Amino acid sequence: MRITDFFMLLGGLALFLYGMKIMGEGLELAAGSHLKKILEKLTTNKYLGMLFGIFITAIIQSSSATTVMVVGFVNSGLMTLSQSVGIIMGANVGTTITSQIIALNISQIAPLIAFVGILIILLAKKRKRLGYLGEIIIGLGILFIGINSMSDSMAPLKEVKEFQNIMIRFENPIMGVLIGTAVTCVIQSSSASIGILQALASQGLVGIANTMYIIFGQNIGTCITTVLASIGSSKNAKRTALCHVLFNVIGAIIFIAIAFTLPFEKWMIALAPNSTVKQIANVHSIFNLGTTIILLPFSNFLVKTSLKWIPDDVK
Repeated sequence: MRITDFFMLLGGLALFLYGMKIMGEGLELAAGSHLKKILEKLTTNKYLGMLFGIFITAIIQSSSATTVMVVGFVNSGLMTLSQSVGIIMGANVGTTITSQIIALNISQIAPLIAFVGILIILLAKKRKRLGYLGEIIIGLGILFIGINSMSDSMAPLKEVKEFQNIMIRFENPIMGVLIGTAVTCVIQSSSASIGILQALASQGLVGIANTMYIIFGQNIGTCITTVLASIGSSKNAKRTALCHVLFNVIGAIIFIAIAFTLPFEKWMIALAPNSTVKQIANVHSIFNLGTTIILLPFSNFLVKTSLKWIPDDVK
């Protein structure tokens, strides 16, 4: 792999993240200022909170943005700790939409999508909502151009035996979870780290066996943004971040156990037999949806655990 291929990888990642940012901002602006008002007025119904979490994260395309917003609301007293847990769980489900979009494999027409987006922006002039639509479309186009660039940059790795040997090691659950957590902590976006895996898969460099545990780790790594946002905040805000970490760590443990005891890998292959990219998207979606279904009824347990681990100061 040449240094220019590495530069292309970094450039592709930059385009991917920038495309995601533009698309998310366009979606948020198109939806208006109602999102924060909805969050502020949520009832204590955790199931309703979960649905709002899914909806909002699907709109802004970033679970990190949703969870950071929630930490801010808890810190300012606009939301209780119990209310926040359902929204965080829903946010984890909502963020899986990005990986499913990538799995559609429309990268060949990505430049055309970006061109249509900029054309709409230029023609919109004073029509703001039309301009927002243009931002969404151009963001999607740039996102796919970034994925394409990352995929092309990784093609030479097919000939590198050392890389193949390294990827085999990631079939080890502990190694897979650790590398997934570490990479996502650095990038601070599970969507981006999943996108890198999908770019590798598009070149035939990885299979579901050596990406499955990395995906579990990526969901733990995405908690870093919430943890950072809670630094210097109230006890309840810190507990909200802890609930997010507990949710994903428990989910990873559950799915590692499932992968060991059930033919989970075979099920994922059967769902999309001809596409590792789609298999990766499905594992990501099923992990988050499954963990939410399992843990939502026990959200009070997460709240009690966070209260126990971060107790009020004893006077």
